[in-house]
Amino acid sequence: GLINYFPKTLDIHKHFDAVTNELKSAGAILEMTESGSPTTQVWNSNGGFTWKGKDPGMAIDFPNNGVTHEYGKTVGWIFKDGRDFSRAYATDSLAFVINETAAKFLGFKNPVGEILNWNKKPYTIIGVIKDMIIESPYEPVRPSLFHISKDDGNVIIMKLNPAKSATASLEKVKEVFTKYDPAAPFEYRFVDDDYARKFEGEERVGKLASFFAILAIFISCLGIFGLASFVAEQRTKEIGVRKVMGASVMNLWGMLSKDFLVLVVISLLIAMPLAFYLMSQWLSKYNYRTEIAWWIFAASAAGALLITLFTVSYQSIKAAMANPVNSLRSE
Repeated sequence: GLINYFPKTLDIHKHFDAVTNELKSAGAILEMTESGSPTTQVWNSNGGFTWKGKDPGMAIDFPNNGVTHEYGKTVGWIFKDGRDFSRAYATDSLAFVINETAAKFLGFKNPVGEILNWNKKPYTIIGVIKDMIIESPYEPVRPSLFHISKDDGNVIIMKLNPAKSATASLEKVKEVFTKYDPAAPFEYRFVDDDYARKFEGEERVGKLASFFAILAIFISCLGIFGLASFVAEQRTKEIGVRKVMGASVMNLWGMLSKDFLVLVVISLLIAMPLAFYLMSQWLSKYNYRTEIAWWIFAASAAGALLITLFTVSYQSIKAAMANPVNSLRSE
């Protein structure tokens, strides 16, 4: 997994290469990088950019993150075009890697090789990466830039070695960090946990919805059970006559269950289009969303029918297996 470490001093920054080499040699991490912002937030935006074809009246700030060369390998950039930063190219000190949204916004047909002017210096676009959700998952990804910086070490991002347990790796990281920066506490956060916090509201709604759905199903089952008992009682003599005339238990079970199943089917035909509409409306507020699959409704319908059958069957089979003499004695 990925972890964000927020250094309190510059000691790790000063010995960054030594720390990285020691942790890699120990097998605790695969990659480590410094960044101006954590992977789940934007701490820095800049304006003053110019490029070929830009509207002179346009004013825009781009999220612009200063990183070290290993950032892309650490966080898992997926390149759509061009290449990653490399220490083999001294010119990468004046280079940008941009995301897909930035490539579209800038209007370049082939962004790689184009120039973005910033701070009176020409920066060459060397790569275009797939959009990453860094800020709110409820808003569109903004045009974002990444450049090489030796000074923006606000955050240290580490990719732990999956071949070792996270606990053992973190113990080694703590040991090495304490060696180079003994006064600073070892405080870190898993990137997965930071992302999960962005969805806490949805998780609460989901848990509440699940609770009330289970409660509604339970109450419905009680109602169906009571209604099935009442119907069976009302049709006791009819059941007795049919049984005397040769009706089997399965025939009688089907007769008593059919009416309930018809009602459930009618309910499903009303509820499913309404549920689809409400779910579509709820999902429409998210820029990044899943599609509503047809099998969800098929599975829900099958589940509702099975629950109804199981609930009704007890009373239906009990009535069908009763001695017809008892029900017809009064006749």
